[in-house]
Amino acid sequence: MYRKIQSEPTPPEDFSLPFQGQLSSTNRWIILADMIPWEEFEQEYEKYFDPDQGAPAKEFRMAK
Repeated sequence: MYRKIQSEPTPPEDFSLPFQGQLSSTNRWIILADMIPWEEFEQEYEKYFDPDQGAPAKEFRMAK
């Protein structure tokens, strides 16, 4: 079973880090994540799950 979650990812400036750190918008992982077409992958990923049976699957960004 797959339940699509309609939530926006946390922007880098709002992401809380230990010791009051902050992610930079120039961080290479932040830039890479913005380049990935997450919605397209999400649509393909949900095709692999029965909509009525089984335990709910993890969202695509977590399962990758």
